[in-house]
Amino acid sequence: MTTNMESQRLRRIFFSELVNGLHVVWPILSVLLLAIALLGAAVALLENWPLFNGIYFAFVTSLTIGYGDVVPHRTLSRVIAIAIGMLGMLVIALVAAVAVRAMEGMSSHRRDG
Repeated sequence: MTTNMESQRLRRIFFSELVNGLHVVWPILSVLLLAIALLGAAVALLENWPLFNGIYFAFVTSLTIGYGDVVPHRTLSRVIAIAIGMLGMLVIALVAAVAVRAMEGMSSHRRDG
């Protein structure tokens, strides 16, 4: 029973630390996400796709999923896709760093309490 209560307490601490960390990096994260969406819109214009397809392509590419159902054919669009991928790596790295920091905060609470 106490281990279940302890794990719930640690989970609450982790999510609290995660939310606090995301509040700190939110300006950077929002600029990166906006840039990904805008680059997706640019690809949509270059490839004559509907706007939704361009934004969908950008987020699928930035999250390194890459379904391959929407593929750019123009050279400039492919270069933009590379930039989208790089921005996606920054987003993933930023969120991972915040999560690691939240785990460190959780572990320090475990030692203290």
